[in-house]
Amino acid sequence: MKLIVAYIQPHALNDVKQELYREKVYKLSVTNALGCGQQKGYTEHYRGVEIEVNLLKKVRIEVAVNDNFVKPTVDAIVKGARSGDIGDGKIFVLPIEETIRIRTGETGTEAVG
Repeated sequence: MKLIVAYIQPHALNDVKQELYREKVYKLSVTNALGCGQQKGYTEHYRGVEIEVNLLKKVRIEVAVNDNFVKPTVDAIVKGARSGDIGDGKIFVLPIEETIRIRTGETGTEAVG
């Protein structure tokens, strides 16, 4: 079992969701996030004052999958989020030690679904 965490551009969220659904990955969590990476942000002027904006809006997607769904899930996120421009995002794949479904008490791969 793996936890896939992806940070993507907000405008790419619908494309990523569609690609995940095509791969039969339906369970995900989405959170608004702020962050910076290689983009480093930008500067703008507000009321005559120059302001450096280095925390940019991102979307964090978390998907818990069984091992056989890791590659299709990662490929779907990349396909939906890639524009070829700097700031497309990052994907992290983390191991999950244990999963428990609260409603039924199922554990392990059955709990992930």
